[in-house]
Amino acid sequence: MLKGVLPLLLLRLVSDAEDYGYSLVLRLQELGLADLNEGTVYPALSRLESRGLLGSRLVPSTTGPARKYYEITPAGAAELSGGVSAWESLARTVHSVLSPATSARNQR
Repeated sequence: MLKGVLPLLLLRLVSDAEDYGYSLVLRLQELGLADLNEGTVYPALSRLESRGLLGSRLVPSTTGPARKYYEITPAGAAELSGGVSAWESLARTVHSVLSPATSARNQR
């Protein structure tokens, strides 16, 4: 399920401020996706960039190799808006189906 949601989460985080891959991994882990790793996030970032939803730039680092910072594009902002609407609709439906009231109705 994360596979379908991860791009939306990345777009949302980058919409606040540009950020680099490892920092995004740490932020998502802090938000509750503890098992998430770079091997999942970096390919997702690459796909978002290849679709024109993210742009990037290399920034020199004093502690190692240059970091690739990602920023949301106008197309990415539009994708984020549509994705949030779709997610909210899906969440309402899932909540409705999983709620105890629905379960009781289905047992009649």
